[in-house]
Amino acid sequence: MQIAIPIFPGLTALDAIGPYEVLQRIPGFDVVFIGHALGEVRTENSMLGLTVDATFADVTHPDVIVYPGGIGTRALLQDVRALDWLRAAHSTSTFTTSVCSGSLMLAAAGLLDGLTATSHYSVLSVLDSLGAISTPQRVVEHLPERIITAAGVSSGIDMALRLAALLADDTAAMAAQLMIEYDPRPPFDSGSLAKSSQAVVDRAAEYSLARN
Repeated sequence: MQIAIPIFPGLTALDAIGPYEVLQRIPGFDVVFIGHALGEVRTENSMLGLTVDATFADVTHPDVIVYPGGIGTRALLQDVRALDWLRAAHSTSTFTTSVCSGSLMLAAAGLLDGLTATSHYSVLSVLDSLGAISTPQRVVEHLPERIITAAGVSSGIDMALRLAALLADDTAAMAAQLMIEYDPRPPFDSGSLAKSSQAVVDRAAEYSLARN
């Protein structure tokens, strides 16, 4: 079971690493980080580097695609090579999935036309402009179309657990959940727009501008 995670300059680290931590726990699941060229790419704040281990040309028919997001997706929306790879890879994949603004790539490739999909709350309007029907749901499945999208950053862990259940079984997914001790009990309840005060929303926007 080959699981391809495209990585690129300006990605959000947890978008890729969250699903990786879940899926690599299951025997027989081979996770590979792919991109345009071998070597390091830096995440959106340039503080962390991740390594591309195989190129798009090396991985043409993965069983699963997990497309992460981050500010770097904006440049990729016009990247013909990346979009062509995604369309071709999806044609034979078991599932094509995204985390955060990675769904913009699926939409730009035409994979979400007329489908509900989710992303980080800050880019839902962009998702709509690319032909999808945005929703703030944490994980959105279209199993007949082999598409799953996850909302912002940490939701990729939830999506990966669901993916593990679909690809293996519920016990495999729960075993992976136990291995990473994913039992979230955050000290604050502000993990969505609906639960956040305006002051929190404003501070998040301020931090995003400073980071980008």
